[in-house]
Amino acid sequence: MVLTSHGTLGDTGRETGFYLSELTHVYYPLREAGVEVRLATIEGGEAPMDGVSADDPSNARFLDDADAREALREAPALADVDVSTFDAIYFPGGHGTMWDLPANRDVAAAITTVVQADGTVAAVCHGPAAFVGAVDAEGEPLVQGRRLAAFSDEEERARDLEEVVPFLLESRLRELGAELDPAPPFEARVVEDGPLLTGQNPASARELADRLLRRLGVAPAAAPEAPADTSS
Repeated sequence: MVLTSHGTLGDTGRETGFYLSELTHVYYPLREAGVEVRLATIEGGEAPMDGVSADDPSNARFLDDADAREALREAPALADVDVSTFDAIYFPGGHGTMWDLPANRDVAAAITTVVQADGTVAAVCHGPAAFVGAVDAEGEPLVQGRRLAAFSDEEERARDLEEVVPFLLESRLRELGAELDPAPPFEARVVEDGPLLTGQNPASARELADRLLRRLGVAPAAAPEAPADTSS
């Protein structure tokens, strides 16, 4: 799981980072199913958190989980991780991803490595910003002709952040040749196409976790009830 290291929301003076439930709603289902999970960040070390609500049971669990918190504090930089040893890579969202994932060569290289090994590249909400700089074996955009889900332009406008983010993610992915058919704002949508497994928003994270487990050949556990989440 690769987390953003970017913690400022443009010129607003507000903090951002990775969106906690987009980590926890995938992290715990995988761990409970016996999957080895490793955390990495773009720059190494602890990543800034956003959406830190203890009303979400998975978030509360993470905040009280000493081992998980230590793994986050001691997370290696993505550049120092041998991605070839993993069957899948996952990019949680959060607005921070819009600044340090799209042009990051280590991100693009990691995605290429996993795709070439017939693994799964998963991302949710703003996590698909990781695909912006990724190319296929012919040097074409990796997402060209692929069906995806990502935080929609309508959702960004609903959050009044369309003028804050460096670009609108849905629009940029379309420019790169991706095909998107967003669900209504803040409703869950998960899409699989080839090696790519993507979710539209925080509400999509748990379903994405279940589909990722199936791709890994592991049966998912029953999902607990979670409160509705309309942020990112």
